[in-house]
Amino acid sequence: MAGATTSRTDGRVLRGEETRRTVLRRAVEIASVEGLDALSIGRLATDLGLSKSGVFAGFGSKEELQLATLRAARRIFSDAVLDPIAAEPPGLRKLRLLCESWLAYSRARVFPGGCFFYEVNAEYDARPGPLRDALAANWREWHATVLGLVNGAVGTGELRADADPEDIAFTLIALLENANPQALLFDEDTPYERAHRAALRRLRSDAVDPDTPALLPDRADRAG
Repeated sequence: MAGATTSRTDGRVLRGEETRRTVLRRAVEIASVEGLDALSIGRLATDLGLSKSGVFAGFGSKEELQLATLRAARRIFSDAVLDPIAAEPPGLRKLRLLCESWLAYSRARVFPGGCFFYEVNAEYDARPGPLRDALAANWREWHATVLGLVNGAVGTGELRADADPEDIAFTLIALLENANPQALLFDEDTPYERAHRAALRRLRSDAVDPDTPALLPDRADRAG
C-alpha cells in the first residue's frame, strides 16, 4: 500500500515538473516578444490547454512566474552562447568566439524576439523591485563573463598590458546588443555583420599583434 502511494506521489511530482517546464518554454517565448508584463497564469493556461489551478500551483504568483521565466531564459542563453565555447582556452580567440556565439544566438532567434534580455531589460530598467534586481544581477554576471575573457586575453599577452579591460568589455557588449534590435526592426542580417566587423576592429586596436590568427575566422568558416 505504501509503495502504491509513493508511486502515485512520484507520478504527480513528475507531471508537475513537466507542466512547469512546458509553461516556462511558452513563457520565455512570450516574454522575448512582448515582455514580462505580458505573462499571466490565465494566458499561459489558455495557450497550453491547461487549467489555471494547475499553472498557479507551479508558481503561486505572477511575480514568481516572471522570476522563474528569467531563470529559464538564463539557462537557455547559457546553453546557446556560453556552452559552445566553454572548453576553449583563455585568450583572444575565445573572446572572438564569444562575440560570434552571441551574434549567432540572436540571429538564430533562439528566442522569437531575438535577445530575451534586451527586451526585458528595457522593460524593467527604471522600475525598482525584485524583477529589476534579478535582471541587474544577470547583467552583472554577463558583464563579468565578458570582462573575464578580456582579462584572459591580457593574461595570455595577446592584448596589450596597458589596455583598459572595462572599456573593451563595455564596447563589445554595446556592439552586440545594438545589433539585435536593428536586425529585428529591419529584418536583415546587416547589423550582425557590422557588429562583427566592429568588434574585430576593437579587439585589433588593443591587440599586441593586430594580424593575429586568433582574430581570423576558423578554417571551416573560411572554407564555407
